[in-house]
This record gives sequence, structure tokens and C-alpha cells, in this order.
Amino acid sequence: EISEEASKAVTSQVSRVVEADVTEVVENVMPSMVSVTNKAIVNYNYWGRVFSEEQEGRGSGIIVGQNDSELLIVTNYHVIENANTLEITFIDDEVYEASVKGTNKNMDLAVVAVKLADMTESTLNEIKIATLGDSDSLKLGEPVIAIGNALGYGQSVTNGIVSALNREIEMEDGSSGTFVQTNAAINPGNSGGALLNYNGEVIGINSNKIGGTTVEGMGYAIPISSAKPIIAELMLKDTKTK
Repeated sequence: EISEEASKAVTSQVSRVVEADVTEVVENVMPSMVSVTNKAIVNYNYWGRVFSEEQEGRGSGIIVGQNDSELLIVTNYHVIENANTLEITFIDDEVYEASVKGTNKNMDLAVVAVKLADMTESTLNEIKIATLGDSDSLKLGEPVIAIGNALGYGQSVTNGIVSALNREIEMEDGSSGTFVQTNAAINPGNSGGALLNYNGEVIGINSNKIGGTTVEGMGYAIPISSAKPIIAELMLKDTKTK
């Protein structure tokens, strides 16, 4: 029979290994993560007079590629919807304006572009393009990490496991989609951020919009294997300039 001391030692050893794994993974992937600020003009009618005001929404994004002139970032469509201006905050806290490149409302995906010419050398040196993994090979119970601009306060990290695969969820508009379910906390602002495996590969794009906020301990992510072809297609569209 194993002594109490020995079992405690094993437990603390295991938790140390898991923590070390998470810190290393997070350090490696943070340069690929961004915060997205959506400044939208909202019109409202007050006693027959129309007023407009700027409203700010926040979400997350993942750097997925680069072409000759632009850095390309994927996020959720609902994060950039109705944007008047879009701002991207990178790991060095520098903020740059972005333009929408392509959107797919049904999959809740969007690709936005920041002009490389606008970016400083120091920002370009600090950022990284994320590695997209394979969500089809995920196993139940596999540990995962969610990173995003939770509640708009800046990047934060939660971890958990894959709770369910191919979970069919009905969306607000009545359509349904298939998602990865995790018990890692996914809060407003996490939308568009990454769900990662312990190799630091993106295996899902978190969406706070799915499943509502009524259920505790369940977050949903768009599986990266179904998002990849759409992201590739959106990256080739012409950037929408004002």
C-alpha cells in the first residue's frame, strides 16, 4: 500500500508537471493572440428623433497568416459585426486599425487584416502566426486551454478538458452547428479566441454566443478542422476598404 507521503508527493509532482506544461504552452502561443475592439455606430429613435452613438464591443482573435501587405487574423463574425472601426491589440499592447477581409455569418467566422506598413518593426518581431491543429483527432477528456480577452479586460487563460465532441447546438438564428464542448471557462470577450491542445495548436475557435450564458461549466468552440477551409477561403478575399 502506498504511504500518504508518497501519494502526496506523486500528486504534487503531477500537478507541477501540468502547471509547467500550461505555462510553457501559454508563453509560446500568446504572441499569436490578439484582442479585437469593435467600434460600431448605433442609431436609436427617441420620440421621433434619430440619435446615433458609438458603442464599443470587445472580443478576441488569432493571427492565422500573412500575405505581401497584410497580417491576417481570424475571429468570430459576431465580434466584428456592424463595425465602424476595428482595432487590434497585439501582445506588445500596440493597437492598430484593421479592415474586414471576409466573413461567413453561418459559421460565425471572419478574417480581418492589418496593413504590415502600419505596424512597427518591434510589433512584427514579437508576434507569431498560430499553428492550426486537427480537431478531428481530439479525444474525450483531453486537456485543453482557452485564451481570450475575457470580459474585455485583456488576455486571460483558463483550462479544462474536452467534455464532448460533435455536440450539435441550435444557434440564435435557428440554424444548427457542431461544436467542441469544454469545461474551460469561456466568457464574453473570449469569443474569437483560441481553444488549444497541450501542443499549443489551435483546435477550436471559442464562441461565447453558442449555448447562451445560462449553463455553467460549458463552453463551446468551432472545431478548427471545419473552420480551416473557410478561413483559407476568407483569407483570399479582397479587403473591404472604407
